[in-house]
Amino acid sequence: MVNGMEENVIMYPVTTEKAVWMIETQNSIQLIVRKDATKAQIKKSVEDEFQVKVDKVNVLITPRGMKKAIIKLKPEFKADDIAAKLKIA
Repeated sequence: MVNGMEENVIMYPVTTEKAVWMIETQNSIQLIVRKDATKAQIKKSVEDEFQVKVDKVNVLITPRGMKKAIIKLKPEFKADDIAAKLKIA
């Protein structure tokens, strides 16, 4: 990644009821990321920062114009652990 962008990809976690439900039931976590970040950059950033393996990354642009990444973790890792580190669940 150019210009050290991988360090600044993740902005903050989403803490809505639906996001917490996804952590508990689908082993997924939702993060707001930089709008110019790619799926590959998001995956690498999450894997490096939280020492987990990512299964899949989906992204969408919110109505407020922010980019939300929905990160599904591999079964051997728990989204609850990341949530605890981020203090959201």
